[in-house]
Amino acid sequence: MKQRSFSPIAEGPIPLMAPAAVFLAVFFLVPLAYVGWMSISQPVVGLQNFARLLHSSLFASVLYQTFRTAFLVTALALLFAYPLAYAAANGSKRFATFLLTVVALSFWTSYLVRTYAWMVILGNQGPVTALLTWLGFDPAPKLLFTTFSATLAMTHALIPFMTMSLFSVMKRIDPLYVRASESLGASPLRAFLAVYLPLSAPGIVNGCTLVFISCLGFYVMPVLLGSPRDQMIAGIIGDQIEQTLDFGLGSAISIVLLGLTLAVYALYNRFFGLDRLWARGGR
Repeated sequence: MKQRSFSPIAEGPIPLMAPAAVFLAVFFLVPLAYVGWMSISQPVVGLQNFARLLHSSLFASVLYQTFRTAFLVTALALLFAYPLAYAAANGSKRFATFLLTVVALSFWTSYLVRTYAWMVILGNQGPVTALLTWLGFDPAPKLLFTTFSATLAMTHALIPFMTMSLFSVMKRIDPLYVRASESLGASPLRAFLAVYLPLSAPGIVNGCTLVFISCLGFYVMPVLLGSPRDQMIAGIIGDQIEQTLDFGLGSAISIVLLGLTLAVYALYNRFFGLDRLWARGGR
């Protein structure tokens, strides 16, 4: 019987990659190219939209506010997520399952639902205001539509990403390292600072990168919960598209935001490698 011959291309990974490549091209590359074209063609072909951004003090202020908020949210997410991930990684299996399930519940709720939940919690008729009034604050401080409310909501939304990044690395840390340092005379605090914390550094870097980049493009929570003085760059893009109908300027701002995000990725790849971003840095 004559054996059938197979083409190396048909047997290789190209046919398997084709559906994903087509999907990315249709739903990502084509829209991105269209946004890039609008940034240099609306209302006329040229770089006038980018020139407007370069000379806009408002854009510079919003850009500074965006990065400042992203740094603050990243620091707060790390502050709250680190002990949570530590407890899950070093506790019993049942306790770890419980903590991670609670963390994962956030992924099952949309950002919009969580935003409206915070509006109820922090509103004038909400439980927090009622508690402050009961404690003697008359009138109770305004919490909604402030920098505090937007920062709190974004931190709450991004803590799961930080927690999962930290947990994936902490789970691979052998507890014998800490015990060995303690047997050599180190106190529990010194053993943690000198041994455990450096070993968990890849998780810290991974989590901070994911949270920071995600925060740069936040739209719903800053717009609905924050004050007009605390606008972030995604809110400005929305205003240009929905209110002023300046698609060219909105597209130019989107391209700038994309460029800044890619710059953060490039810095991460330069010093750590993108493969570590997917929780492989702790091996």
